[in-house]
Amino acid sequence: MITVTEATAPAATLKRLSDEGVSIWLDDLSRKRITSGNLAELIETKHVVGVTTNPSIFQAAIGSGEGYEEQLADLATRGVTVDEAVRMMTTADVRAAADILRPVYDATGGRDGRVSIEVDPRLAHRTAPTIAEAKQLAWLVDRPNVMIKIPATKAGLPAITEVIGRGISVNVTLIFSLERYREVMDAYLAGLEKAQAAGIDLATIHSVASFFVSRVDSEIDKRLAKAGTDEALALKGKAALANARLAYEAYEEVFASARWTALAPSGAHKQRPLWASTGVKDPAYKDTLYVDELVAPGTVNTMPEATLNATADHGDIHGDAVTGGYAQARADLAAVEGLGISYEEVVKQLEDEGVSKFEAAWVDLLDAVAASLRGKGVEGE
Repeated sequence: MITVTEATAPAATLKRLSDEGVSIWLDDLSRKRITSGNLAELIETKHVVGVTTNPSIFQAAIGSGEGYEEQLADLATRGVTVDEAVRMMTTADVRAAADILRPVYDATGGRDGRVSIEVDPRLAHRTAPTIAEAKQLAWLVDRPNVMIKIPATKAGLPAITEVIGRGISVNVTLIFSLERYREVMDAYLAGLEKAQAAGIDLATIHSVASFFVSRVDSEIDKRLAKAGTDEALALKGKAALANARLAYEAYEEVFASARWTALAPSGAHKQRPLWASTGVKDPAYKDTLYVDELVAPGTVNTMPEATLNATADHGDIHGDAVTGGYAQARADLAAVEGLGISYEEVVKQLEDEGVSKFEAAWVDLLDAVAASLRGKGVEGE
């Protein structure tokens, strides 16, 4: 069984974070990270208990070609399509990572030790193909600790319900707005009810809801800077934390509702909030801002390795930083709105951009793999 070393000072900071009820997941995966032993080392020494991937992460990993040469050659020899080649490589990485994390999964009863893989982002606005892709990915990876990532688009919501209803664990991604987050939790509960009606053991189903953080500040700060007033500039760096804190308030409300308490006795698990996009994009802000200030019990923080290392080195973990801040959070968002910056417009733009960015990264990945297959003498089309 994998254990976490507590002796080093950096690990002590991360242990404090874990002790506050925050699961530390790594927001990155590559073949090299797996085969070099780096992932196992991060689990052993830095309290990492899960891994998330997305199309941009795979584009960076597989696009480099490092570690994928032999598999690419085999796929080229078989003459597979580009789409099949990409899925064979990505699912192989997720399967290997899931095996490395299996002891964590077993030790936590399935709560952690999770590896997430996303449906084809080109399907984000199509419900039935998203469901079919989620089922296929679960079958391809074939590990109990996989989570299938489904974007929280309007078309994604019924897909979440259907996939959960089939007993497949889901990581809901690209959540920016409080309204959409509540719709995501509703879709999850509907899925649990569907699974229960089908006789599926609810204890086998887990889910997280990936609420994006730094991108909210990036967009709102840009608009505040354009306004340029002292009042506007004083609000920079506050919107993302306010948004996330109010999301946690919504989580507390939903999972104290009568609808939830009817499911809990059957072994159902709460859908935990996952703070995503926690790498700080503005160098004026502390690089651990979205870790230090979003500590709350029952959450997940998925970090790029740079943020993980920064937190280990100089993170300031000072207990629950969320539940006492709801009134201030509402005031901060109201102040932003009061300056003529539309919250609804911002979160809609961020969702659209998020889907587009992942789709573009996926297409770039397909193009890179197609070129590699052609370079090995097979068109792969």
